[in-house]
Amino acid sequence: MTLLTAPHVKSQNSILELDADIAAQLSRIPMGCLQQEYPNKLNQVLGEETDLQSPRRLHPSFYGCFDWHSSVHGHWMLVKLLKLFPDLEGRDEIISTIDQNLSKENLEEEVMYFEGKHNATFERTYGWAWLLKLVEEIGTWEDPVARKWGGNLTPLAELIRQKYMEFLPKLTYPIRTGEHPNTAFGLALAYDYAYHFKDTAFLELIISRGRDYYLKDKNCPVNWEPNGFDFLSPCLEEANFMQKILKKEVFQSWMGEFIPDFSSLSPAIVSDRSDPKIVHLDGLNFSRTWCLFGISKSLDGPDKEMLIHLAADHFNASFPHLSSGNYEGEHWLTSFAILALTQKP
Repeated sequence: MTLLTAPHVKSQNSILELDADIAAQLSRIPMGCLQQEYPNKLNQVLGEETDLQSPRRLHPSFYGCFDWHSSVHGHWMLVKLLKLFPDLEGRDEIISTIDQNLSKENLEEEVMYFEGKHNATFERTYGWAWLLKLVEEIGTWEDPVARKWGGNLTPLAELIRQKYMEFLPKLTYPIRTGEHPNTAFGLALAYDYAYHFKDTAFLELIISRGRDYYLKDKNCPVNWEPNGFDFLSPCLEEANFMQKILKKEVFQSWMGEFIPDFSSLSPAIVSDRSDPKIVHLDGLNFSRTWCLFGISKSLDGPDKEMLIHLAADHFNASFPHLSSGNYEGEHWLTSFAILALTQKP
């Protein structure tokens, strides 16, 4: 399936315009795996023999798409597209699938899993962040079915929020990896959730810890990126988070010292899309896209335009390969592409 073709992209330096046709094509990818139980990576700690259960038994809401967090952001992506395109092709099937997965009974089981003795840190903080992103997205949709899903998700969202409140005060140092534990990514999505729901205590904690972690940072070694398996940019994720919590003029001053030069930044090269770790680099191109868009919102003039063009370069390097035929990438990358597209300034 080739998606990146005219008239969707006007030039090499421009980015695809998301329309109903593209949205329909992309929606089929997570729809093909939200209820596909295997293959599956559980990331589970076994405390006793009875903990060894099937993915669907352990996670009746989020058992598909290979792992828990990919299922969560697959749901997020479909909700996003349903909101953007009320007449989305396959709408009834999409709603029916999400409705089955996000039933009250299923989500009660998800809460029970997190309350297990050995599961307190499960999906910390990557999956936590995506769960809050899903709840935020549903919370901004004025639709009866969204209100139903939001109500069903509320106990799990409150549990995740509480986990953040307990974890952040004791996280002395931020985690700067380019994979799941990255603190800046988790804080950025949690910030959006707290901001939308006007959760003052949560918001103040996120901002306070973000300033503690990052305000004194200078000269981020962006020329060291990417690591071989990155799907997040340690430097850009931090900058994207900081532009959310700092006033524009303060951010511009901080940014000038944090990444004074973007000349070393270019799209990652993906040598083997059948390798589940190397294909992470397609995700890096998409996540750099949304970060560059986010950072550009707080900049002006030539710097702003330069980052927008750089974002387009990254997006265009990976978008044609979304439907590669390799489940290693297909089960998660479309969500990253949609997040990137919907962050355009």
